[in-house]
Amino acid sequence: MVFSSTEFLYLYLPFVLLIYYLTPKRLKNAALFASGLIFYAFGEPVWVLILLLSCLIDYTAGIIMSKNENNPRARKACLSVSVIMNLGLLAVFKYTSFIVETLNGIFGLNLPPNIYAGAANTLFGTHFSIAEIVLPIGISFFTFQSMSYTIDLYLGKIEIQRSFVDFAAYVTMFPQIVAGPIVRYKDVAAELKSRSVTLSGLSEGINRFARGLAKKVLLANNIGVLWRDVKACDPGELPAATAWLGIIAFTLQIYFDFSGYSDMAVGLGKMLGFRFPENFNLPYISKSVREFWRRWHITLGDWFKSYVYIPLGGSRAGTLKTVRNLAVVWLLTGLWHGASWSFVLWGGWFGILIILERLFLGRLLEKLPGFFSWLYTILAVIFGWVLFEADGLGWAFGFLGAMFGGSGVFWDRSSAWIICEYSVTLSVCAFFASDAPKNIRERLGERLKGFGMKYDPLTAAEPIVSALLIICSTAYLVGDGYNPFLYFNF
Repeated sequence: MVFSSTEFLYLYLPFVLLIYYLTPKRLKNAALFASGLIFYAFGEPVWVLILLLSCLIDYTAGIIMSKNENNPRARKACLSVSVIMNLGLLAVFKYTSFIVETLNGIFGLNLPPNIYAGAANTLFGTHFSIAEIVLPIGISFFTFQSMSYTIDLYLGKIEIQRSFVDFAAYVTMFPQIVAGPIVRYKDVAAELKSRSVTLSGLSEGINRFARGLAKKVLLANNIGVLWRDVKACDPGELPAATAWLGIIAFTLQIYFDFSGYSDMAVGLGKMLGFRFPENFNLPYISKSVREFWRRWHITLGDWFKSYVYIPLGGSRAGTLKTVRNLAVVWLLTGLWHGASWSFVLWGGWFGILIILERLFLGRLLEKLPGFFSWLYTILAVIFGWVLFEADGLGWAFGFLGAMFGGSGVFWDRSSAWIICEYSVTLSVCAFFASDAPKNIRERLGERLKGFGMKYDPLTAAEPIVSALLIICSTAYLVGDGYNPFLYFNF
């Protein structure tokens, strides 16, 4: 029987948690390290070697740095080697094919016959070939995470970790190794030395894991079926309404998929005695693109801010350099997500909007009624998701054209069927992607306090709700085979 990544994670948890709790305190990091390698090996065992190599590069760089505390040149050399080798691994596995395809596009000329074409094709008519390179799962996450250790160590923000097992346990922690959140060493340095699992922490972890699992399995998977079916259609034949319903479905799917996994990781961290940083904060209620990116994939934004934007000068060196710094960050953000021109354009799209908001658009949005600033933001995000999910620029522009009536049809039977079939699912997803659940709970809590209740019944009911969510998610996993984790691809 072949399990999906979701099912494997689900079946793996009870076993690894039992082993972890039974392991003596002094060996818990070793158990964590081993469990991370086993979990990662499920995707493709050979790539464990790449993961271990990444750990070894940064651990060794750290050790050499610590032995040359009074030698700035040696420390800088160690940092340079760490960064170059980490980015080199990322470049080889993630960007080699993209670079080769781009070079072929530039130099693989096929000009029509004329007096100049023969010479041009002789000089530039080159076609490079390369064997297919399989992308190690989660390589973008673990290389950034591991590399942050050497950068912070060089800057004096953290202390050296002399135990390779403890350092590798940090890099390979299975809850977040393949899809984040990106945990910096300083976030968990104290807990790597000493941590404990309390009953309240375990309860919080289970509740958080249950919510994340439900987001992923009950919401993302169900609404994702709609997007899967719409994307399979020819964009040139899609009615505008169907195209909009499809991309709205993807907008909801990717949020519940990614934030669901992040919730599961944070919950599992609490079960293991760690407190991972938050990665999402209701991004779809944002009223500017800048606010959206403060709420979406928070740990990635913090990483680029700390290690790219601020070292380049941030916003301290005048408007032109601020614009340059933002452009660099968003070009890299696009490339981090994937090796294709559609991702470059996706990063450029958000970079341009954020630059405009910083220059003048942000002040205008603050003056608009909240609904209009929210509408601008959600439309900007939706257009961005078209580029993000595109199989190529041709498909992206074709789908954007379909959204604006490129097929000549606004509505047909497929659109009506989608409304009938998915109206409840779309409504439920939109409700839970908003701040309505949070507001309702807060108001109910205030009213219940007004009745003089000593204990919060909503909090008391949370374990029951979590149990129901786990039961429903389990039933869904058993009966359905559509269980992708979208961010495992990065």
